[in-house]
Amino acid sequence: MTGLPSLHTVFAPDQDMLPPAPRTRRDWYVDSVLFLGAIGFGIGALMTSHHHGLHGALFYLDLAVGVVVCVSLWWRRRWPFELGLATAPFLAISSFAGPAGAIFLFTVAAYRRWQQACLVAALQVAVLPAEQAIHPQGNSVYATGILGTAVLVTAGMWWRGRRQTQHERRRRAEVEEQLRVEQIRNAERERIAREMHDVLAHRISLLSLHAGALEFHPDASPEQVARTAAVIRASAHQALEDLRVVLGMLRPGTGANGEAPEPPQPTLAALPELVAESRAVGTMVDAEVRVADPAAVPEVVGRNALRIVQEALTNARKHAGSAPVHLRIDGAPGEGLRIQVRNPAPVVANGAPEIPGSGTGLVGLAERAALSGGRLEHGRDGNGDFTLTAWLPWPL
Repeated sequence: MTGLPSLHTVFAPDQDMLPPAPRTRRDWYVDSVLFLGAIGFGIGALMTSHHHGLHGALFYLDLAVGVVVCVSLWWRRRWPFELGLATAPFLAISSFAGPAGAIFLFTVAAYRRWQQACLVAALQVAVLPAEQAIHPQGNSVYATGILGTAVLVTAGMWWRGRRQTQHERRRRAEVEEQLRVEQIRNAERERIAREMHDVLAHRISLLSLHAGALEFHPDASPEQVARTAAVIRASAHQALEDLRVVLGMLRPGTGANGEAPEPPQPTLAALPELVAESRAVGTMVDAEVRVADPAAVPEVVGRNALRIVQEALTNARKHAGSAPVHLRIDGAPGEGLRIQVRNPAPVVANGAPEIPGSGTGLVGLAERAALSGGRLEHGRDGNGDFTLTAWLPWPL
């Protein structure tokens, strides 16, 4: 059965009602102004009733009840609906309490459900005939009371809607901020994972090559075996350290706003070390660097360029064995940085098994170049060689 709301609906507490917070300085100021205003307008209403013939015991009863109702305003923040119901009958015998009753009605309309506001308003309207009989102030009092009640309820509901809209906006802004922070963290973790993928792939490929050398050269001298084993141990230790770092940085609670500091990332200035490391494992690298000062390349550009070269050399070791690799890097501010890596088409060299790969290295490089505003292409050229070319922006 539908219709008017049930008593349970009216008296049930609001689900979104927060417990009253301690009064702030502003709250004390507002409550003091309302209390003094209720006292002042109440005295004015009482004097008007006295002027129209309210004398004797009714005058002092009006005054006493009005003072009690005004004092109860100090608890209107905690129990506005309950006090609104409790004080409504007293409005019939106290013109002094009229302004305080209006404040209670506005508070209920502004901070409670509309059913509760309508109930308090109905009770206040219901006592108007009794108030007019006790305080004869003209025939317009009843109409003025009804109009004033409607205005107070409407104003209070408007205020409640405005406050709820502001609260919803703040809540939505907080949710959006949390989503933005989470997206930043996820993007940072993805970037870290991409960086560490390049590093780990490079070191694991070195491990595989050195282990393969021991497997396919059993007649190596003890000194060569010891030297190779030392390199394997050092590479494995470094790979484990890199893995520990990335796992720590990808742990929940770390990232863009986490506590773990990000280790410094190498830039193009580390290119000679990278080339020397590749040559040390048997890769013939012909490096042609036509950049006046690799250290002067912007950090982001240099880091992306080094990762591209590192992945290209790793792929060459994986798929082209000991085939020669030609590396050329040139560029200048305003022109961009050009990278070209060429090696013979992928073959299985010396019958050694091909080193497995994830197949995502070149995809990650292309994405890295695109995100930085550059481009990357790879594939076989007219001579059948595998060629990787990249261009990265280098601003002035």
